[in-house]
Amino acid sequence: MDSVRTVESSGPDVEAAVSAGLAELGVDRDSVEVEVLDEGARGVFGLGARDAKVRLTRLPAVDDSRPLEEAPVALDVNDELADEEPELSEEDVDREAELGRETLMELLLLMGLSDAQVDVYRAKPAPGESDPPLVLNVTGSGVESLIGHRGETLAALQRITRLIVGREVSDHVHLVVDVDSFKQKRELALRRLAQRLADQAVETARTVVLEPMPPQERRIVHLTLRADPRVTTESVGEGDRRKVTIIPVR
Repeated sequence: MDSVRTVESSGPDVEAAVSAGLAELGVDRDSVEVEVLDEGARGVFGLGARDAKVRLTRLPAVDDSRPLEEAPVALDVNDELADEEPELSEEDVDREAELGRETLMELLLLMGLSDAQVDVYRAKPAPGESDPPLVLNVTGSGVESLIGHRGETLAALQRITRLIVGREVSDHVHLVVDVDSFKQKRELALRRLAQRLADQAVETARTVVLEPMPPQERRIVHLTLRADPRVTTESVGEGDRRKVTIIPVR
């Protein structure tokens, strides 16, 4: 395997620059951290145009010597820093766990994944979180197809599972669907990235802009750095282009 772990690449826009870097490293999108160095500019009538520039860092292999349950799983919420959700009674938790597992197993059978298994456990609380979610972790042959590009298929599977369970339990469903601990591994990588880029922002005294991320991933970055007095974080942009900026405190 190529020993190169970090490359800088450019292109007409950020996505093109990322694609060029992935081709150079010979890996897929989920195997790297992406840092946007320059978003580029289209210019006016070709004047002042410049390419976007990104830095791609290959993610290290996850240490499987300790249980991944030790890592907290961030809630998948629309608001990146939403208030905590209401705490459930133990009876509600047991019923929700049973319904969640049964529902997800039925969906997996309909998708042709008859060999898949679903393990249910309570995630370790994140800092300041008193009621962490129940995690339905899918394992087995062929389950990687449930993840999709940047976890989009997994997010859809989670929405469907929550909707079905919500009809039986309540409007509030405290479930997270994971596949082969993909979300836990992704969260660990995002926390490392946030801390490394916070150090970079402080050392260079310049704002660092991350690539566009879905709400739950932006939330992980915000929460990771919320207690760091050296920096502040802010989300900018609209829709699918919304991203986190890490700003050094002056």
